[in-house]
Amino acid sequence: MDAQEVTGEQWAGRRVCVAGIGLSGRAAARVLADRGARVTVVDGRDDDGLREHAGKLEARGVHVRLGDGDTLPEGVELVVVSPGYRPDAPLPLAAAAAGIEIYGEVELAWRLRGPDAAPWLALTGTNGKTTVVRMLTAILAAAGLDAVAAGNVGTPIVETVLEGHDVLAVELSSYQLHWSSSVVPRAAAVLNLAPDHLDWHGSMDAYGAAKAKIFAPGTVAVVNADDPAAAALAPPGAVGFTLATPAPGRLGVVEDLLVDRAFTEDPRTTAVELGALSDVRPFAPHNVANALAAAALARAFGVAPEAVGAGLRAFVPDPHRIAHVADVDGVRYVDDSKATNPHAAASSLAACESAVWIAGGQLKGADVDELVRSVAGRLRAVVLLGADRARIAASLARHAPDVPVVDEPGTDTGAMDRVVIAAAGLARPGDTVLLAPAGASFDMFTSYGARGDAFAAAVRRLGGTR
Repeated sequence: MDAQEVTGEQWAGRRVCVAGIGLSGRAAARVLADRGARVTVVDGRDDDGLREHAGKLEARGVHVRLGDGDTLPEGVELVVVSPGYRPDAPLPLAAAAAGIEIYGEVELAWRLRGPDAAPWLALTGTNGKTTVVRMLTAILAAAGLDAVAAGNVGTPIVETVLEGHDVLAVELSSYQLHWSSSVVPRAAAVLNLAPDHLDWHGSMDAYGAAKAKIFAPGTVAVVNADDPAAAALAPPGAVGFTLATPAPGRLGVVEDLLVDRAFTEDPRTTAVELGALSDVRPFAPHNVANALAAAALARAFGVAPEAVGAGLRAFVPDPHRIAHVADVDGVRYVDDSKATNPHAAASSLAACESAVWIAGGQLKGADVDELVRSVAGRLRAVVLLGADRARIAASLARHAPDVPVVDEPGTDTGAMDRVVIAAAGLARPGDTVLLAPAGASFDMFTSYGARGDAFAAAVRRLGGTR
């Protein structure tokens, strides 16, 4: 069956299992039920909140089974799996063994597209995805286009594809790409590649292979030319972006300007000004790279150069991404709680000349030795918290033995206050106290946002005591 020819009528009567009752799973179930499919939603969890969602789905004719997310329902012809399901989970393994097709909500969205559907400008990477997709959406809006961010951010894409936009800015995670097979974006970018989610994918090779699926045949490929691991995933002829002066076929930086030498009449001789470094907020080297990635995708879609700068100036950064919280006693306090892996933390620390680094959390199988080795010269001191803090401490002992380290073992509500007080005692005027944990937050907090909020609140309480 051709992916672009699947229509609403062809879903009627099909027996579909939607694995996972999260946001994307509920959206997939609703859309399929509206097209006449016989849908069963399964999830291993069972609580009052999920039962409320289940009741709403059942009112639409969807059968819901909570408390058992591993058993494949009888007679299923298709499984639409949520990103939370690992490839080695019992249900997808059972479906594969039975020869039943398996794909995710993103693949379903692609197959639901009509003949006049909006093109996709897609991106993936270890870090920066949400920032870039929102920058891209702002640039597209500045060009007068009806654009919306979708995929791993915002409204589930299975609903967004049916709304009649001009173009979609699509953020894709490695999980979503793993469960996709026929998606062909108009243009697609890989922002960077570093170890992350290895507990889910099983190896760095598998993680990279999932990311590389974004470069479908016929897609304009865009890649970070400064990141060898990402560049290795790109096909020949890919457009590169770089923080250096760009060669023909690339976007980059010339003095204080963002310039395009790829999407011009003659890239060999012509460079087009897209905006200024001052248009990039918050300013940091990795955020300039994010802006160039968004610009490349927009330019691949034919957006005029002046719309790029206008869109970047209109862009409002999401919280907890190198966000300035306060200055206390000459020390700058910055919340980058979204730095949930070593690569992101390294980028954040690279923007600091002298930092008291707050780190720790769940490392998700990632190694921190290279991170610590690369930033050791920037560290005034380190304050550690969270489940895997001992692994960071061991790396610091090997690669930064002279850097003072404070260990906070507590997980109670006052732990972040103690962390911030300790960091303040170690910092000197001109330093940055930086929350860039390099790990996920779920060992102590409900999300990286809650962790960042706790840090900001502790900083404000600290300021009140000065």
